[in-house]
Amino acid sequence: MTKIHEPLFHLAKNSNVNPRRKWALRGIVFVISFFVCAIVSVGLTGKGMDYFFKYFFEGLFGSERNAWNLFHETAILLLIALAVTPCFKMKFWNIGGEGQVLMGCLGCAVAINFMGGKVSDAATIIVSIILAIAFSTVWAVIPALFKAKWNTNETLLTLMMNYIAVCLVNFFIKSVATSGTGILVFSNGVVGSIFGNEFVLKIIVVAVLTTLMAIYLKFSKHGYELTVVGESPNTAKYVGIKTKAVIIRTLVLCGVLCGIAGFLLISATNHSINDTSVGGRGFVGVLISWLGQFNPIFMAIMSFLVVFIERGSNALANGGISLGESYPSIMTGIFFFFIIAVEFFVNYKFVFREDLQAKIDLCTAKIKGVFSKKKQVEEIENSNKASDSVSEEIVEEAVEESAVTVEENEEIPSTEDVEEKEGK
Repeated sequence: MTKIHEPLFHLAKNSNVNPRRKWALRGIVFVISFFVCAIVSVGLTGKGMDYFFKYFFEGLFGSERNAWNLFHETAILLLIALAVTPCFKMKFWNIGGEGQVLMGCLGCAVAINFMGGKVSDAATIIVSIILAIAFSTVWAVIPALFKAKWNTNETLLTLMMNYIAVCLVNFFIKSVATSGTGILVFSNGVVGSIFGNEFVLKIIVVAVLTTLMAIYLKFSKHGYELTVVGESPNTAKYVGIKTKAVIIRTLVLCGVLCGIAGFLLISATNHSINDTSVGGRGFVGVLISWLGQFNPIFMAIMSFLVVFIERGSNALANGGISLGESYPSIMTGIFFFFIIAVEFFVNYKFVFREDLQAKIDLCTAKIKGVFSKKKQVEEIENSNKASDSVSEEIVEEAVEESAVTVEENEEIPSTEDVEEKEGK
């Protein structure tokens, strides 16, 4: 009979971690990742730390436009992360955010291309919003219908649809473009600046949508239903929730938000379209949603940190020494490596084999005993010092009292002196 050897350790879910401790660890790890980026940059450039910090922070806050652009990029990334979050809470693994936003860009571009300059800009903007939402919603609902009807694998389907979206955008550009540059530029029918600021509109829109999404997920009936469907489809069916309807409804919501993101990218930001208009934000949004634990507030913080690293790295790459186009991606990768690593150690713990755990507990107890004895010795020494100081004070007080008593005794006449005076 073969003997089964128990492994030395295994992983177990760590459910007793204080939330404040989690976020404190995440903050510490972010600082560590930032300094690791600095060390890597010093190694690549041969410059000192002052060079890294100078160009990094100048690229973020060196001008008013740079600062506004930081929050604008954060808003766009956060919006895409918000779009896929209801899907993930429902455990519908939507990896097609990139393609869905790109289809929103295509819908917006179609409206601007055929209406821009021919009708009023207001009419063009309204139609471009409608088409952007329509294109992205259709693209998001297709895998939802397949999932609800035939229980297909939504991960593979949404991933493949990203590439189809790229092909459709390239086909449209080649069909209407007058040059073969692979990019279509628009000058009419686009959103301009508001109050002299081209960024504030997008930031306000995303702030409002973030608030609404937080309310929707936490307090609405639909938010509760998609959570139940994600946790247990059988329980959802038992309580009367129509899972197919919830799947389709959730992907419609995802499509609407992706359409708004596509409209903001084309009409309000780039004023042009190509097959890289989304710029990988759909895939990064998936990470933002997961790392933010599907909480819109935490997702906003995570989006800011990602854009902080990425834009600062871009500025550094263009700061006098060319580090290549891949440098910002390397820095962002370092950031994600540390953040994902700390998520692992926060959410999981090592459970050792019983005999090994007993030895570990014994060593831990001995270490704690040594420290407790050391602490006791320090307390005793401190108490002795305190008692010595108290004794010295008591002795000094006693000496002072005795001196006063002696002086008083010298003033009081003795009995013999009294008798002598009476005899006289």
